[in-house]
Amino acid sequence: MQVFKFGGASVKDAEGVKNLVKILQQEKLINCVVVVSAMGKMTNAFEALVNAILYNPEEKKKAFNYIKNFHEEILSKLFDPSSQEYQTVNELLDELYIKIQQINSKDYDFVYDQIVGYGELLSTKIVSEYLNQSGVKNQWLDVRDCIKTDSTYRDANVLWEETEKNIQKNISIGKINIVQGFIAADEKRNTTTLGREGSDYTAGVFAYCLDAKNVTIWKDVAGVLNADPRAFKETKLLKKISYEEAIEMAFYGASVIHPKTIQPLQSKNISLFVRSFKNPKTQGTEVTRGAALEPMMPCFIVKKNQILVSIATKDFSFIVENNISEIFQLLHDFQLKTSLIQNSAISFSICVDNKFHQFDNFVEAIQSHYKVDFVKEVDLYTIRHFNTESIKEIELVGKPLLTQVNKETKQIVIKPSDSHKSNF
Repeated sequence: MQVFKFGGASVKDAEGVKNLVKILQQEKLINCVVVVSAMGKMTNAFEALVNAILYNPEEKKKAFNYIKNFHEEILSKLFDPSSQEYQTVNELLDELYIKIQQINSKDYDFVYDQIVGYGELLSTKIVSEYLNQSGVKNQWLDVRDCIKTDSTYRDANVLWEETEKNIQKNISIGKINIVQGFIAADEKRNTTTLGREGSDYTAGVFAYCLDAKNVTIWKDVAGVLNADPRAFKETKLLKKISYEEAIEMAFYGASVIHPKTIQPLQSKNISLFVRSFKNPKTQGTEVTRGAALEPMMPCFIVKKNQILVSIATKDFSFIVENNISEIFQLLHDFQLKTSLIQNSAISFSICVDNKFHQFDNFVEAIQSHYKVDFVKEVDLYTIRHFNTESIKEIELVGKPLLTQVNKETKQIVIKPSDSHKSNF
């Protein structure tokens, strides 16, 4: 058994669907699970629909029609409008339309999961039907019959024992099985999701439960690179990465592999390959046990638009355990994700991501007990396996405000001087 995962970029249009079929034919798979994400940027479109349902009802029809038109354009390029395949996908769109009229919950996380998952249901139906039309027989499965979770909507926790039984029961050995990434179901059959970019995790779950030979994640890059090509001019391919290194890189913010994906694979020593759907004959990157990196080189991770915060007691007393506990509780309460921590006797510095736009409320709450200084719009650079040359290059980006180093990793908070793109 092998597990393939195709992300939204790989099936963003009709040509992408055709390319997916070519890849499966090239790989000559007869015993696999194919996990597919929502097409293109459709998750964003579904999020706009959720916002319309909850906060702007007069925009519901417009948001729905955008989704419907996007998928129908792809359908028109893959199927005859009178075909059964075309009708099968349209039935899902009709089901979605009824769902958005009937839903009456005001709980954002719950509504999000019930609506956004249709992106994956639609994409997998289209892929499955086109595979059949192309002579590639397959079984389409509703992943909600397989992966069971608790009811933590938008970030659900997998119930492993039940999930393993369901997967082993429903997956057909010796066939191509098409399933949705990202979504699952709780005990009440309500849809849940595994966190943004959770389709990689879905692939890991299936691989673990089926004792798969390997997992392949198909990306629009050559494999795992030593830096994000959107932020760095020159990048290099990493041929091999250890499980531990992949987890470290994910922790610091590398986006190629979902942080939760590695753990179930590591426990059963299942190799993970990251390959390019644009150049499917290349080997890409293998993530497995062994040396940290092959070849060994500095790896760069950048988090843009962070906030550097310095916190001190008003009476210049030491920052001790109860202070740190209080600060972290407030960070949790205001949904501020911490990317770097550094403390001295009388100050506590952190670099935070203000994803949920709660930072100003955090400052207001903490200022009653502490002195707070902060700098917005800073960038956090993390260098794994750093050397002198790599550090000098990063420091050219702008003014270093804070530096932290351990044996393998150096982090530098930079106030960028201009729209600099690093070159390695």
